[in-house]
Amino acid sequence: MKRIILRIVLVVVAIVLIGMLFPQNLKMPVVGADGNSYNHKTFWYEGWGTSIVHKGIDVFAKRGTRVNSATWGIVLLATEYGKGGKFVVVLGPKWRLHYYAHLDEIKTKPFAFVTQDTEIGTVGNTGNAITTPAHLHYGIGTLILYPWRIDDAPLGWQKMFYLNPIDYLQE
Repeated sequence: MKRIILRIVLVVVAIVLIGMLFPQNLKMPVVGADGNSYNHKTFWYEGWGTSIVHKGIDVFAKRGTRVNSATWGIVLLATEYGKGGKFVVVLGPKWRLHYYAHLDEIKTKPFAFVTQDTEIGTVGNTGNAITTPAHLHYGIGTLILYPWRIDDAPLGWQKMFYLNPIDYLQE
């Protein structure tokens, strides 16, 4: 029994390590957008309604503008629910979850393999963004926790679960 448990642990550790080795090389998900299409100070911006802090960036573009996956990966969710409205979640390299919210249309399905050239949706303002101009809320969560990121900011303990997309995007 101990040997089986040891093998399972070794397989899990190997899978986690292999996932960390793949490069992510993120690309701007909104086609035609660049660093001028979003406010560089909105990640973890305080006073963001019921969310308290903003855990991503909002990339503004015309409704219907194509949204590609920022990296290659597997679509885990492609649905409509709550504050995010129509959204897609992609599991990418380094065990990171890429969250694309407020889409006007979803153009992918769960368990689809996507690349940076795969259209996953279009820019919109669904969910709690219904009163705002069309934009993509793009966030990155991590399944590998980063406890050194915790600080005294509001909900600062949650920073171990979220990464600032601006730090990773290649425009």
